[in-house]
Amino acid sequence: MREAAFVKQNLEQWQKYEKLLDNHKSTAPDLLAEIFIRITDDLSFSRTQYPKSDTTHYLNNLASKIHLEIYKNKKEDKRRFITFWKYELPLLFRSAHKRLLYAFSIFSIAALIGIVSVANDDNFIRMILGDAYVNMTLENIEKGNALAIYGKTEQTDMFFAITFNNVRVSFIAFAAGIVLSVGTGYILFSNGLMVGAFFAFLAKKGLLLNSLLIVMLHGTLELSAIVIAGAAGFVMGNSILFPGTYRRIDSFKYGAKKGLKIVMGLMPVFIVAGFIESFITRYTFMHWSLKLAVILLSAAFIIYYFIIYPIKISNNAGTPND
Repeated sequence: MREAAFVKQNLEQWQKYEKLLDNHKSTAPDLLAEIFIRITDDLSFSRTQYPKSDTTHYLNNLASKIHLEIYKNKKEDKRRFITFWKYELPLLFRSAHKRLLYAFSIFSIAALIGIVSVANDDNFIRMILGDAYVNMTLENIEKGNALAIYGKTEQTDMFFAITFNNVRVSFIAFAAGIVLSVGTGYILFSNGLMVGAFFAFLAKKGLLLNSLLIVMLHGTLELSAIVIAGAAGFVMGNSILFPGTYRRIDSFKYGAKKGLKIVMGLMPVFIVAGFIESFITRYTFMHWSLKLAVILLSAAFIIYYFIIYPIKISNNAGTPND
């Protein structure tokens, strides 16, 4: 790569890093460390290709400045836990917003396909959910409670089982990204297809509105978290496909670490979703206003913490977005 092309491709990011250094007091230490890794990778490339150029000199100075900031603040911040949730994790979410859009699009398209398929083929729902589940739901409909399944298991056992399953699905969605993002796309598509087919099935029975209010009590958090885990999978998968100026293995390590932090940050969401599904969703006949309140609060949290707040602090800090 010609030096001019290398500089043109990366200059904007380097300038953002410099601006970030000027605002280092509000910058998470881990973010500084990640930027240091990126700069040293660029510096290594520049030293190899243009050893005596001004570009190499500039990157060497920038890497030195970041190094000093990291070791000047090497002592672990007593407020590390707060810093992680308040700054570090939201900044990771911000850098993954484009992948989040991809994940949401795949999930939504799959759900739409599931809706259209069930609307045109009564047997499609059995292919997706299986005869046993469909037959059980039909029996519950005849008894007047289509979603009675939520009240059949003891609350505590149900909580641990559901939370474990949700965490498992999220890690699968993330880990599948190692197959060049294709695996993550498949997980998102299959889950979206099931959700769309399930609601279309209930709609044909005239139970859509009430079912939405019941399922989305926990589903708002649960499904949102699965989509975000899918975005984390795309972060890792795309780091292999598009390494940029980094060595592919270094890009993969960075993407995997970043994606794993995003998935770990979803654990509280899955715990709350599991609690709602185990202890609240079972009360299927509670007033619709209470159900709607829980859904709206859950949706507001997801939109603010994972979308609005990351954009806000990213703009304030002047951090780069992938």
